[in-house]
Amino acid sequence: MRSDLLLAPQPTTKRIADLDGPDFYPTPAWATYALIDNEDFTGVTWECACGDGAMSKVLAEASTVESSDLYDRGYGESGVDFLNADRKAKNIVTNPPFHSAEGFVSSCIDKADQKFALLLRLAFLEGGARYRGIFSRIAPSRVWVFSERITFYPRNAERKGSGTTAYAWFVWDRDHMGATELKWFAPGYKKQYGG
Repeated sequence: MRSDLLLAPQPTTKRIADLDGPDFYPTPAWATYALIDNEDFTGVTWECACGDGAMSKVLAEASTVESSDLYDRGYGESGVDFLNADRKAKNIVTNPPFHSAEGFVSSCIDKADQKFALLLRLAFLEGGARYRGIFSRIAPSRVWVFSERITFYPRNAERKGSGTTAYAWFVWDRDHMGATELKWFAPGYKKQYGG
């Protein structure tokens, strides 16, 4: 095979350079609307990695929201390290930093009294260590798969191109009985709420 025909490996996640610090890619509003249109969150909901408030502002249409973040991005209470915070909430909803996803799941198990939902790559379902450490102990109640791809852009970045990675809302609900339910969001949220 000719070496000049080989293609370099391509990234599997479309993320533009993060200009606002560690792993900060605001969640498009339509992705949060998909969740609150299909899941109820009664009582207080804690958005514990609120960034610039993109998700918190949408969640506020469905419940009372408390917002915090480790970094000061101009919204919510800054300086709160969710993984080490000594507080609880009835519900927790967030898009956790990619490299901290497992820690966020473990912390939510202890800190959410009723329900928690995390926006994660669909591939989060994979892995023996993750199975042993999380899913064998407490599997999600529901996994809501997006039929439209999400593209995460840094704040104020030009919005062009489309995502290449499948994402889903992973929902743990203490009232749920039985096996994990696999569900899909029908197409249209991106168009309806802007994407």
